[in-house]
Amino acid sequence: MTAQIQEIIDLLEMQPHPEGGFYKETYRSVGAITSESLSSDYSGPRTYSTCIYFMLVSGKFSAFHKINQDEVWHFYDGSPVELHTISPDGKHASHLIGRDFKKGQVPQLVVPGNHWFASKVSEPDTFSLVGCTVAPGFDFDDFVLAKRETLQRSYPQHEEVIEAFTH
Repeated sequence: MTAQIQEIIDLLEMQPHPEGGFYKETYRSVGAITSESLSSDYSGPRTYSTCIYFMLVSGKFSAFHKINQDEVWHFYDGSPVELHTISPDGKHASHLIGRDFKKGQVPQLVVPGNHWFASKVSEPDTFSLVGCTVAPGFDFDDFVLAKRETLQRSYPQHEEVIEAFTH
């Protein structure tokens, strides 16, 4: 990891994330949605919204995981992020989140709730700094980290991408 990357991690007070990369929660709404107003997928009330900084470095990846909520990714700095999704019905999609709009990159991307998703930095020897906004607010009770064998059994047509983005 370069001194520049470590400096950003330190300045933004980021810590390692279980899926890979580094994060810092920057916002959690005061208000909450009651359990009765949420689907049975949720184990209790959730705040209206949460936001984090999220950083990946080259050579590492954010492993396939899913949450109940939609998650909006916002590009901030560094290299574009290559993000892969697998929908509940098995459709795989690959996206580039970045600033080069002429190359098809987008500055924001919505990952729908209950879609498996994973990501990596698209260029060597650099980093990607993004923000992620989740509504209803993120709770680790909603976080499921994929097990390679289970995901490959469910989606055998995507064995290669699952192999690349699971531990």
